[in-house]
Amino acid sequence: MTALLGQVSSVCTLTLDNGGEFAAHEKVTKAVNADVYFAKPYTSYQRGANENTNGIIRRTWPKKMTLGHLTEDD
Repeated sequence: MTALLGQVSSVCTLTLDNGGEFAAHEKVTKAVNADVYFAKPYTSYQRGANENTNGIIRRTWPKKMTLGHLTEDD
């Protein structure tokens, strides 16, 4: 995550989901010098970019399909 955010010219805030994958959010906060906020459960409107990306992904692959085996070409 820090490598991807390092490619952006500036980051002021990040709004994250409450998943365990963001347990090390303090490292990200320090690395990109941004404020980190967590969305409230069941409030998809607080994570607009995330929900939009999910919609784009699910146009191609069905909802219950795991995406871990997909390649870059996929």
